[in-house]
Amino acid sequence: MIDLYALTSPNVQKIYIMLEETKLPYKEHFVDVWKGEQYAPDFVKINPNSKIPAIVDSDGPGGKPYTVFESGAILLYLAEKTGQFMPKDPVKRYDALQWLMVQLTGIGPMFGQRVHFRRFAPPGSDYGVTRYGTEVHRLYDVMEQRLATQPYIVGDEYTIVDIATFPWLRNSTLMDIDISNRPNVKRYIDTVSARPAVQAALGKVGQIKSNRDNASDDQKDRFFNRGKYARA
Repeated sequence: MIDLYALTSPNVQKIYIMLEETKLPYKEHFVDVWKGEQYAPDFVKINPNSKIPAIVDSDGPGGKPYTVFESGAILLYLAEKTGQFMPKDPVKRYDALQWLMVQLTGIGPMFGQRVHFRRFAPPGSDYGVTRYGTEVHRLYDVMEQRLATQPYIVGDEYTIVDIATFPWLRNSTLMDIDISNRPNVKRYIDTVSARPAVQAALGKVGQIKSNRDNASDDQKDRFFNRGKYARA
């Protein structure tokens, strides 16, 4: 059994999709980051970095419970555990690792900052909106070119790279980014969206309730590490 510590972010969506795709049994535990639950001592024992997602596999290496945090590490762990969604060919495997790093170090952080500066930053943050919007456009163009000649990011095979990247690419409306001139990206989003496991995962995510829309100013400040929580 996999214990999944989650809420609704794209990084969490990756793990829902992976668990649905692999058909591993799992139990959900919701950590409402908008209430600061990620800082609770019991959760910090699971992830010292106070972030979701995290998993605890009751049947880990050697048959012993094992904890994994960071979405990319979780995907790699589950791929190796199940023997699924990671290329066996060495060249394709290294291709997958490279493009997984693009998502983890580029697409995720840049897309996340675009959403932050559009939706949560105080007035006068135009530089952040433009800076991250420009980078998001650039990354969409990279993916448009990558998908021009192949159905998935690593080629003909659906992998953890797609599971990692799709939840971010589908968020174009949230970021106020027009992808109508990127037909390959749109085709890719439609293709992955049609997978039954993806639909099941997103259906579960869509049912999760959080305190986001009712968060107090103090809760928002704590979540974003600003105001009295800032250390700079």
